[in-house]
Amino acid sequence: PKQVRVNSVNPGVTITNLHKRGGMNQEQYEAFIKKSQETHALGRPGKPEEVARTIAFLASDDASFITGATIPVDGGRHAMCPR
Repeated sequence: PKQVRVNSVNPGVTITNLHKRGGMNQEQYEAFIKKSQETHALGRPGKPEEVARTIAFLASDDASFITGATIPVDGGRHAMCPR
C-alpha cells in the first residue's frame, strides 16, 4: 500500500468570474443568483475562499486520517436537492 489519500470537494454555486462571463446577460445572472439563494439551505451562493479553505484542509496534515471522503461545500444545496 502506498498510503495515498484521495478525497474530493463538491462545491455548490460559487461566485466566480466564470459565472459572470458564462454567457448570461445581467438580468439572467441576477435571476441565477436569486434562484441560488432559494436552493441553498444557507440562503446564498458560496465564495471561492470557502471552497479553497476546505481543499487546503484536506491537503494538510490536519486531515492525515481522512481518505475516500467527498465533502460537499455547497451551503446545504445537496441536502435540499438530493438526486
